[in-house]
Amino acid sequence: MDKEENKEASVSISNNDTDTDDVEDDDYDDDNGKHAVALGPQVPLKDQLELDKDDDSLRRWKEQLLGDVDTTKLGETAEPEVTILNLTILSPGRPDLVLPIPLVPDDKGYAFTLKDGSTYSFRFSFTVSNNIVSGLRYTHNVWKTGVRVENQKVMLGTYSPQQEPYTYEAEEDTTPSGIFARGSYSAKLKFVDDDGKVYLDMSYCFEIRKDWPALA
Repeated sequence: MDKEENKEASVSISNNDTDTDDVEDDDYDDDNGKHAVALGPQVPLKDQLELDKDDDSLRRWKEQLLGDVDTTKLGETAEPEVTILNLTILSPGRPDLVLPIPLVPDDKGYAFTLKDGSTYSFRFSFTVSNNIVSGLRYTHNVWKTGVRVENQKVMLGTYSPQQEPYTYEAEEDTTPSGIFARGSYSAKLKFVDDDGKVYLDMSYCFEIRKDWPALA
């Protein structure tokens, strides 16, 4: 699947999304602050395919939802499994920087470096196995000197299991510029679904500098 159309926000480090509230907010709530309604127990996808198999309309709907899923390779596990494979940083005029997950810091403790005032976007690659994952989303919080400067909440959508990785590319953005924007940032990235299952909960640090680091 290519980039999803139902974007609610983009991953960004910018001057336009500043929240000085340093209380962490990883939950993805609706506009009224209410949590999603808890759903019933999950059923293995193999069993779901057997349900109502004599109903042609339901069968066609399931086939459309599952797409190219190889049903012969489905396991007996009811819960879906999502693996975040990598984060790619895209910037015009620069080679794509592919960072495996979990991120590995350099000697200074930074997972990556961005140039101030530069245009960039983030792209995630992930796999889904075992079952359909509903309401996959992520939160991305960024702090500078203990003050939260970004709180992003992005809904990705619902995905069926498949062998090929999915990709999601956030909207293009621009890093803040100027001497006060440069320096060390800490961040937390979390992927979760409608059932509250957490697939990634990762903290890391990055740096914004006057210039891009030299290419290896």
